Amino acid sequence: MASPSPGYSITLRVQAPSSFTTTAELAAAVGSAGASITALDVTESHHDSIVVDVSCNTTDAAHGERVRDALNALDGVNVKKLSDRTFLMHLGGKLEVVPKVPLRNRDDLSRAYTPGVARVCLAIAENPDDARRLTVKRNTIAVVTDGSAVLGLGNIGPAAALPVMEGKAALFKQFANVDAWPVCLDTQDTEEIISIVKALAPVYGGVNLEDIAAPRCFEIETRLREELDIPVFHDDQHGTAIVTLAALTNALRVVDKQIENVRIVVSGVGAAGSAIIQLLQAQGAKNIVACDRKGAIHSGQTHTDEHRRWIAENTNHDAFAGSLHEALVGADVFIGVSGPNILGEEQVASMADQAIVFAMANPDPEIDPIVAARHAAVVATGRSDFPNQINNVLAFPGFFRGLLDAGASDITPEMLVAAADAIAARVDDDELNASFIIPSVFDPHVASDVAAAVAAAAHAATASQQPATASAE
Repeated sequence: MASPSPGYSITLRVQAPSSFTTTAELAAAVGSAGASITALDVTESHHDSIVVDVSCNTTDAAHGERVRDALNALDGVNVKKLSDRTFLMHLGGKLEVVPKVPLRNRDDLSRAYTPGVARVCLAIAENPDDARRLTVKRNTIAVVTDGSAVLGLGNIGPAAALPVMEGKAALFKQFANVDAWPVCLDTQDTEEIISIVKALAPVYGGVNLEDIAAPRCFEIETRLREELDIPVFHDDQHGTAIVTLAALTNALRVVDKQIENVRIVVSGVGAAGSAIIQLLQAQGAKNIVACDRKGAIHSGQTHTDEHRRWIAENTNHDAFAGSLHEALVGADVFIGVSGPNILGEEQVASMADQAIVFAMANPDPEIDPIVAARHAAVVATGRSDFPNQINNVLAFPGFFRGLLDAGASDITPEMLVAAADAIAARVDDDELNASFIIPSVFDPHVASDVAAAVAAAAHAATASQQPATASAE
């Protein structure tokens, strides 16, 4: 199923005979080796030879080696170097700190630092709320992880998780002008994580929890939301749920079905699956069957995990007790946040007419989307190389932009639904089709639309909590 991907992009520096046909021969060899060529750049030209940088997308590291062998097999061709373009992008990290104010002379320094800064410190000491106005707190998010559930890689620890957190911070800045910083903790003790995040909270306007394994992530988020006065958002849960709801809203429009009438099967009951189920129910879904590795979760089971217990009590009202494959028979919607290649073509064929399949496991989905599309009306994945990419970057930058703009201290279900509605609304009626149910991650209006919707929901929540003013007699 694997196809060439920008995630495995390489550049090969090739020395070859100087000829009018050389670049065409190099391109043909790359294509014959199954790679997708993206660039050919002649970097040196001599009387008898040229040096060409050949860039292409491959399927994995071993495929890159096969491309090199194919080029070396050409007469007179020598591959001098193979560079992995992904590793080149990460050299030295992806973030830096840049001052927002000029520091050109002693006058600037006296106000930005000592002695002038002391007056600002005293103002904050007298009125702590001024920290939001006079420091980076007003626009800064902590991206917190313990490295226990990174992407599809598992428990790889905080140092190995850092490249992901750097990327997250870069996306915050790129899409919503939110300053974010990785906070990778060398502990997987729940109480210690909670204590550390509480201790560093004064610097930040919000906390984005990332890649923390279930079920600890649930307790960490719940406790921090209770004990902090800044919003705490677990992106693996709520970011995924927001974008899934947005995509499903539009997919149902394509197939002309209503969320309250469809039968939905969710594969995976970790952080993402649990949050998706709760948000779908908040939007009106009534018939959901959740499955783990053993099959459907139902009320006849005994669960020590409180989140599985909640799912058993609040979904699968018919107490269906079969396998995932059996649950899919006649289902309208499949949402996968589990693992690769757990479905076959026959399972999708067994679903209802005009079925919807969201195979979102990364990097390898629950079923090859090309195979799923033979029977399903709408197919989506988490990958960028297929249509309908369900990607959290559509949600979290704008979501935090809205929280910061509103000065919010908590997150409500209404904010999550508002964000999903804003994302779905970016696809106009004349654009909507089975291959375009979700806007591009590069749509410049998504983050601002989400921010506005979340800020409005936050202001509405604040207004509803204000005591009514008694009318004058």
